[in-house]
Amino acid sequence: MPETISMPKLGFDMAEGLLVRWVKLEGEAINKGDVLAEIETDKATVEVESSVSGTVARHLVEKGTSVPVNTPIAIIALPGEKLEEFAAGAAAPSGPAVPAPKAEVPHARDIIPARDVKPDDDVVAVPLVGTGPLAGTGEVKASPLARKMAVDAGLDLRGMRGSGPDGRIVKRDVEAALKAPVAVAAPVVVATPSAAPVKAAPVFVPGEVPADQHIPLDRLRTAIGRRMAESKQQVPHFYITSEYDVAELLRIRVEVNNFQPEDVKLSVNDFIIKAIALTLRQFPNLNASLGEKEIIRHGHVNVGVAVAVEGGLLTVVCKDADQKPLRQISAEIKEMVARARLGKVRPDDIEGSTFSISNLGMFGVEQFAAIINPPEAAILAVGAAKQVPVVVDGGVTVGSRMQATISADHRVTDGAEAAQFMQALGTYLEHPLRLLV
Repeated sequence: MPETISMPKLGFDMAEGLLVRWVKLEGEAINKGDVLAEIETDKATVEVESSVSGTVARHLVEKGTSVPVNTPIAIIALPGEKLEEFAAGAAAPSGPAVPAPKAEVPHARDIIPARDVKPDDDVVAVPLVGTGPLAGTGEVKASPLARKMAVDAGLDLRGMRGSGPDGRIVKRDVEAALKAPVAVAAPVVVATPSAAPVKAAPVFVPGEVPADQHIPLDRLRTAIGRRMAESKQQVPHFYITSEYDVAELLRIRVEVNNFQPEDVKLSVNDFIIKAIALTLRQFPNLNASLGEKEIIRHGHVNVGVAVAVEGGLLTVVCKDADQKPLRQISAEIKEMVARARLGKVRPDDIEGSTFSISNLGMFGVEQFAAIINPPEAAILAVGAAKQVPVVVDGGVTVGSRMQATISADHRVTDGAEAAQFMQALGTYLEHPLRLLV
């Protein structure tokens, strides 16, 4: 029997995704785990992988189409099955695909002049403004991956004509532009003084007042704003802050990393993820989400980690973190963070979290409170580990302390339980050898 690949649901509030590009064409062989297509959600451009090996028998939707979640998008013929059976009359998607909404408000960096390009036009982009330090910083409409590739290559995207939906510049356009001979890329002099400047900190000139800037909200910023506003309005938050002695954790980390290659060294955040996961096993009510008429205690402990990306943040998810050693947790997080910042996240990277953490310690932040990520019951905000004066046996000495604040949903849990959770978390953070067993 052929296998159907459907539009994945990435987050409880995702309703549809935009199919940006087919990576595998009809008739091409595909292996399990290969990227079949790229889709764009409110949060990121995501690679959809095939769940089986075989041949791409049929695409059920066109690129540039917004598709409801769980709607079939492709049929994979298994080894031994004949493609002729699917050449015509294959089952159509269970729900109608609808064109991408034209009223979408782009980010300022994504604004380009209107042009007569259809989403399925087979157009190869050619650079019209040459290369240089302005690479990827002009007001163009491009995928996160294409923009990152352009910046790395020193390629200016302004003036390029993309082959993606609505003229969007995608990966293949940048690759084609980099391969194009210089003679084809005829330079064009931009005479208008209003050309987009290099994205940099504004220069302050005494006596001059800079003009106001009006920056439209992009999809990611809009999604973050919507979800966080709903969370603060609908979820009764309460907060508990605890301070931990992390001197031993910092010492153990240094000692362990002395035996590790540079690219696999453990971070403080890796220890925190593991400590949270083990603590959640003792407090299943915090490893939970709220349904319409029930509290769902999750069997898996999947820790979501907030990651800063261009224009906002994403949450990547370490699955079954309570069952993994620190080195595996560290490696998985590094890989997912790298993909997120390249705009190449996979569905499994960002879905399924049961508890989240937000760590701003690397910015020197001592203490803050985070907003709960619905439908989860709680989130932990982690501050910096700092040397501070502490009292030990009646004397003042130097100690290492770190503050953390839990934000919890009062519909699911109460202050006493959250306080006990924070207390139990301290037994792991202050005795880190338990995390290595």
